[in-house]
Formats: sequence, C-alpha cells, structure tokens
Amino acid sequence: MKRLVFVVLCLAAALPGCQREAPQNNVREAGPPPKAPSGLDQAILTIESGGRSHRFTVEVARTEQQQAQGLMGRRTLPADRGMLFPFDPPRAAEFWMRGTLIPLDMLFIRTNGTIAKIAANTVPLSEEPVGTDEELSAVLELRGGRAAELGIREGDTVSWSD
Repeated sequence: MKRLVFVVLCLAAALPGCQREAPQNNVREAGPPPKAPSGLDQAILTIESGGRSHRFTVEVARTEQQQAQGLMGRRTLPADRGMLFPFDPPRAAEFWMRGTLIPLDMLFIRTNGTIAKIAANTVPLSEEPVGTDEELSAVLELRGGRAAELGIREGDTVSWSD
C-alpha cells in the first residue's frame, strides 16, 4: 500500500500543473523602478552632500501636463521619495504651490548637476512664485524640511538615472 501511494504521488508530481512552483524571489533586478501608482516613470536620484550620498526614488514629470499636475492633491510624501521635473532644453523656472497640500523643499538644479537654490518648506496652496533666473536642467521636490534634515545645501551635486 505504501508503495502504491508513493507511485501515485510521484506520478502526480510529474504531471504538468501538478508541480509546486518554486518560491518567488522578491529581489528586483537593478535598474529603474517600475512606474509609480500615479502612472509616472520613476528614477533613482542621488544627492552627494558633505561626503554622504542620499538616495531617493522619484517620479519623473516629463510632459507639460505632468509638470502642471506635480504633487497637487497629495496628502503625504515619504522621506525617501520625491518628484523630478526635468527640462529639455534647460531653462529658468518658477514654481508655485497651487493645489499642493503639503510643504515641499524645491531644489533647483543647474545644468552641471549642482543645486543652485533650495526653497525650503514652501507654503501649501500658495500662489507666490518660487524660482531662479539661472538655467536649470531640473527641479526636485522633496518632503518639506527633508533637505535640512539631511544637511543638503546649495552647491551639492544631484544625479539620476533617466
């Protein structure tokens, strides 16, 4: 009887669809993260500051429509997340907080990758423009106060995978 049960189990294991699947490994391959829940592409962004590297996963607002929407309506922004607004071609930029419910740090990034200006803890819902006349490759928005928490300063270097 034991031999019959063993043979039946072996045959069942050999049939297609009867085999147990190997456990899935939750480790993701290196490369850009998948799309954000917002549908935007994501990128890994690093800020080099005072000999330390600070890494963020950022949503990339590429189109005019995506950039106009930005982080409007969001109620939270995790400490290791942000939104990147790349400019091609580079240009000066002004931002405001219309429709944005949380304070943000806005980091204005020059074409050489250095931070030109940090507008810290911008006021939610404000329509007061915040910007710089310098030619920029991008603007990065982080949770309000995050730049100060990490010691990020003007002149620090920003890079991202895109």
